[in-house]
Amino acid sequence: MKISMTKLGLILLTLFCASNGSAQNINEQTIYDGVEFNMPKVKTTNFPDYTVNISDFGAKPGGLVKNTEAFAKAINDATTKGGGKVVVPRGIWLTGPITLKNNVNLHLNDGALILFSDDFDDYPLVKTSFEGLNTVRCISPINANDAENIAITGNGIIDGNGGAWRPVKKSKMTDSQWKRLVNSGGVVSTDGKIWFPSEKSKKGYESTTNFNVPDLISDEELQSVKDYLRPVMVSLVNSKRILLDGPTFQNSPAWNIHPLMSEDLIIRNLNVRNPWYSQNGDGLDLESCKNVLIYSNTFDVGDDAICFKSGKNEDGRKRGMPTENVIVKNNVVYHGHGGFVIGSEMSGGVKNVHVSNCTFLGTDVGLRFKSTRGRGGVVENIYISDIDMVNIPTESIRFNMFYGGNSPILEDDQNADDEKRDETMVPVTEETPSFKNIFMKNIKVLDSETAVFFMGLPEMNLKNVSLENATFQTKKGITVIDADGITLKNVKVIASNDYALTVYNTKNLNVDEFSFSKNQLPVKILGSNSKDLEIIKGMSSESKEAEGFIKSIKLK
Repeated sequence: MKISMTKLGLILLTLFCASNGSAQNINEQTIYDGVEFNMPKVKTTNFPDYTVNISDFGAKPGGLVKNTEAFAKAINDATTKGGGKVVVPRGIWLTGPITLKNNVNLHLNDGALILFSDDFDDYPLVKTSFEGLNTVRCISPINANDAENIAITGNGIIDGNGGAWRPVKKSKMTDSQWKRLVNSGGVVSTDGKIWFPSEKSKKGYESTTNFNVPDLISDEELQSVKDYLRPVMVSLVNSKRILLDGPTFQNSPAWNIHPLMSEDLIIRNLNVRNPWYSQNGDGLDLESCKNVLIYSNTFDVGDDAICFKSGKNEDGRKRGMPTENVIVKNNVVYHGHGGFVIGSEMSGGVKNVHVSNCTFLGTDVGLRFKSTRGRGGVVENIYISDIDMVNIPTESIRFNMFYGGNSPILEDDQNADDEKRDETMVPVTEETPSFKNIFMKNIKVLDSETAVFFMGLPEMNLKNVSLENATFQTKKGITVIDADGITLKNVKVIASNDYALTVYNTKNLNVDEFSFSKNQLPVKILGSNSKDLEIIKGMSSESKEAEGFIKSIKLK
């Protein structure tokens, strides 16, 4: 079903007004309402009554003079006084990296724009973690390490000047956009498919087997590919009591906001933006953090929007720090590869997560869960409710345990075979990822390609996942592969050209009040391992022929 622009506009307006209305009822007390697990109260920030202005330390607006030293002096002054507020007044403030320190609130007044320098020499190489691996990258434009009681507040804008850093794929641009980009400078890959901002950036790409971490050259050579080692824009590492409240964070070199191994975070009232074509243009990547509140934010980004991680493969397992005790409420995602995402770097585990009252408008996938053999880690106790989705071009809900790094909508340089299911039964080891105890209810989807895709591993099935009170207006129905203990209760699938439910090598499937439209075939059961399926009594249709087909199914 195609949705007219007028109808779509009314839908979006209704959803926007509804989300704004609920935002008024969420605060640091009510946000804990309805949470299904024992959620610790997040420790909040508290700053001394001391204020300094970066202008008092020689900062010059206009975007022509670097103010790196003025920012550092203002922050140091506040720190020596025991902490306080560092004010960025209205204007364009060009600067190199900003390091946050204990008890400092970086506050952007209305009209303030922090614009980070495009001079790569301003960003020295540092040891860090990126995409779950221990590695070396350029220092982040905003960074904190081992800090406590820090904040970024106000209604200003923080711009990472990401266009100076990011490679761009030709497949993501129109012919005129590509021509304009190439004519602006930089270099193009040998095959003509990727533009790089510099020769160093191109050399970095040619020195890696996994696109982001150069593993074909020695550490001593990293300086020669420095331009390629794009930083996340906001890096908060090993820190406690953090508040991000109000600003717009946009145009990041890589991921936008990356809290890592930190605790007691409040992230609210943010606008997080990146161009839709931005490589690694994630919004928020919460990695190995605990005790976190994420609410009343908007995202419009080039990769996953709200994403939970905990390290990749052996590096993540050695770290052994799950992302846990997190509440996500009242967020809107306008674009992204996924609205709410777990993985694929989840080797330290993810547990005790509540997600509710979120709206996804045109995200490639709505709720996205991804991992692969080799990760290890356990994802469990995830509670998702009251989610609205409109115009989802792939799956509204997707579990993929064969994730190979592709975007949900394959690009020219990606291959669907990278994420093809492998029926080989391999031994269960510490490298086997596990997803279990995931509960979803009150889901409404209008216009998606596929309703739901559940896919576990043959050796480690997707376990104990329930979907309750859900309606999907979609082209394709629900598929369940290699799962054990899936429950579908009061679920309606309005699929235009597919089975309402397809089951493959799945056991202990419980269907209660499952309905579909009169033009649909009801259910297809495949695989010798499919057993203990409570399907027939739970299905209904508007079609007498479909009802007759349901009754004729014989399950062993």
